[in-house]
Amino acid sequence: MRKARGLTQAALARRAGISVSLLSKIEIGDRALTPGVAAAIARALQISLGALYGEAEVSLDQGVQLENLRTAVRRYDIPDQAPLSDPAQLRLEVDQAIILVEQADLAGLLRMLPGLLTRATTYAHAAASPEGWALLADVYYPVYYLGARHRWMDLVEIALIREAWAAAQQPNPLVTAIAAAERAGTFFHCGDFEGGLTVVDRAIVTAETALTGREKAFATGPLHLRGMTLAGGLKDPTEAQRHIRAAWTAAEEFPHDLRLHGWLFGPANTAAHVLDTEEDLGRPREVIRLAEKVMEKDTVLRPMRIAGVHINTARAYLDLGDRDGAQTSLLQAWDVAPQKARVHPMSREVLRVLISLHRRSNPQLVTLAKRAGLTGERGTL
Repeated sequence: MRKARGLTQAALARRAGISVSLLSKIEIGDRALTPGVAAAIARALQISLGALYGEAEVSLDQGVQLENLRTAVRRYDIPDQAPLSDPAQLRLEVDQAIILVEQADLAGLLRMLPGLLTRATTYAHAAASPEGWALLADVYYPVYYLGARHRWMDLVEIALIREAWAAAQQPNPLVTAIAAAERAGTFFHCGDFEGGLTVVDRAIVTAETALTGREKAFATGPLHLRGMTLAGGLKDPTEAQRHIRAAWTAAEEFPHDLRLHGWLFGPANTAAHVLDTEEDLGRPREVIRLAEKVMEKDTVLRPMRIAGVHINTARAYLDLGDRDGAQTSLLQAWDVAPQKARVHPMSREVLRVLISLHRRSNPQLVTLAKRAGLTGERGTL
């Protein structure tokens, strides 16, 4: 991309505000591309963060399913003519979609969501009740998650617009707060960390005004989780610690993680987000320490989040120069959630760097490279 724009390394590094040495190491595979640096480079190249990382590839069948999903999202105000679904059955289907998110079963989600979204849209318009609109808003969370994991940024943006629209039809402060937390996630994936923090802070003020007790804690908790990760992207430890402290305070209301409207919040998920943030702040030893604590506890973390812990730990080991530790953690991520590990940008970055650093063929890395579709990278085969 740099060469296509006629830019030297020095010119791009100057525009991005990073050193030429760092950019060179990233390009040749000696250093992983972190979210903050990726956002700076994307801005310098005047492209989206999704374009910089590249969309995940899909099969022909999945391409058809993706188009069906985009059609269902586009027809948000056009109810289907089919008979109405039973609301209890719809709720069960939404819960099943959330389970697929937790299991990081991306292929299963893509098969399920077009029909589920169409049925939920039809029911919400017909029932015109707070429960119907909240159910529809809940469906858009797995749509957002699926788009974010594959870097289908058009789907990510529109899914969250539709979620906010559904939540606003008959407002529920808790649903509105969750929708805001997910919207802030879009800002993270686009590299607009400052804008995301603005969304978070505004939503926290609204939730604290409208809610009390455990409802307020559950509404503000996910917003603070988003706040800490956005601050991590900015490498702002003061702002990160502000949100970390507030998230832990909110998590004290819940002995165990609780899921509402697609969001899991409580002590375990808070610990996992703190670990993510510490890695973005450049504290690899703290990441490894926290990962050991998270994994040794009997938590309710699902494969989606456990894989994230392993991916961050792999990156931390890589930062410390421990290639064996990085490879072991990356393999654990692939064992727990292979579909997520295949498309996750940092998983692919760690794999790319490990391949580059190994001067001789490594059978495990060669296998992962094939599964990740990186067989064209230097040093794989």
